[in-house]
Amino acid sequence: MSEKASFSLRGRNPDVLTCIANLSNDEVFTPPEFANRMLDTVAAAWAANNDGANIWADASVRFLDPFTKSGVFLREIASRLANGLLAEIPEIQDRVNHILTKQVFGIGITNLTSLLARRSVYCSKHANGPHSVAKGFSSDAGNVWFERTEHTWVASKCKYCGASQKELDRGEELETHAYAFIHTDNIKARLSAIFGGDMQFDVIIGNPPYQLDDGGFGTSAAPIYQLFVQQAKALAPRYLSMVIPSRWFAGGKGLDEFRESMLTDTRVRSIDDYLSAADVFPGVGLKGGVSFFLWDRDNSGQCRVSTHFKDWPVSTSTRPLLEAGADVFIRFNEGLSILKKVAAVENAGGANSLLLPANKRFDQLVSSSQAVRSPHLLQG
Repeated sequence: MSEKASFSLRGRNPDVLTCIANLSNDEVFTPPEFANRMLDTVAAAWAANNDGANIWADASVRFLDPFTKSGVFLREIASRLANGLLAEIPEIQDRVNHILTKQVFGIGITNLTSLLARRSVYCSKHANGPHSVAKGFSSDAGNVWFERTEHTWVASKCKYCGASQKELDRGEELETHAYAFIHTDNIKARLSAIFGGDMQFDVIIGNPPYQLDDGGFGTSAAPIYQLFVQQAKALAPRYLSMVIPSRWFAGGKGLDEFRESMLTDTRVRSIDDYLSAADVFPGVGLKGGVSFFLWDRDNSGQCRVSTHFKDWPVSTSTRPLLEAGADVFIRFNEGLSILKKVAAVENAGGANSLLLPANKRFDQLVSSSQAVRSPHLLQG
C-alpha cells in the first residue's frame, strides 16, 4: 500500500470541507484555512515554551476536539502529525495507526456531524471498516464518539445548559442538542467513560456551538459557547483554543460572569479578533464578529491582541485584557490611549462642563432604552 493511497489528507481538488454549508447558527463549520491558523498559533506557543520543539513531531501529545462537526481540526492535526512523526515512525501504516488511535480524539455534537467527522478523519464513516485508513480500532466510532444525550429538566429548564423543556423535550427522531461535553457534573470522569482510562489532553481546540437551538433568534438567543470554554478549562489542558463570537467582550446575554473570568485570567495569552464574521465564516450573519483565543495553562502574562478586518493592516498590541478603570474589554488597540486620557482627567479632578457634571463618564450619564433617559442629555 503506497503512502499516498493509504493516507491522503492533502491535495484534494477541491477540498470537500471548503464546500459544505452550515447546518444552523449553532453548527457553524470551520473552513480548513482558518482551522490551520488556530493550529499555527498553538504550535508557535508550544515551540516558545519548549525550546523550539515541534509539537507535530511529538508522539505523546493528545488532542481533543470536544464538539467536532466536519472533523476539520482532527483531520488537519492528523495530517500535520503524519508529516512530523516521519522520522520517529517511518512506516506509514504504523504512523497512521498511532496518530489516530493514540493522539487524536473527538466528540460529535450530533449523529450527522459525527459521521461527517469520521469520514474526514478515517476516510470512512466506520473507523473499523474496510476503507478506513486506521487499522487499530474495534468499534465503528473509533476515537470520534457520539451517543445521544438527554437534557436534565429542572423547573422546565435543563440544569446544565438552560434549554427550554417546552422546545427541546421531543421525540427520539429529532436531535436533543444536549451536548455531552457540558451535560455532566464531572467532565474528567465523563471522558474516562467515553474513551477509557485516564484521559489527560495536552491540547483542546475547536469551534463550539454558539447558542441554544430552542426557539431564540439572533441576539435574543441564549449563548452557550461560554459553557464549553469553562468545561474545557476544568480539564486543565496545556493549551486551549476556541473560536467564539466576540460579543462576550462587552455584552451578551448572561455573559457577565464569563466575561469577568476571561478578562481576569492572565493565562489567556492571545486573542485574534475578526470584526466581520464573514471574513472567517462566509455567508454567516453573526453580528459583532468572531475571535479565537489561546489559553496557556502554565504561562501567565499579558495578552497579544490582534484585530483583523478584511484586507486592512492587522493591528497588534500586547497588553492586559482588563485595563485599569474598565470593566469590559477594550476591543480596539487604538482606543487604549483615549481611555488613558479620560482616566488621567478623572484622576486630576476633571473639568467642568456646561451640560455635564464634572468627573462623569458618558456611560454614567446614559442608560438602556428601557430606563429613564438622563436629564443631562435633554438640556440644550
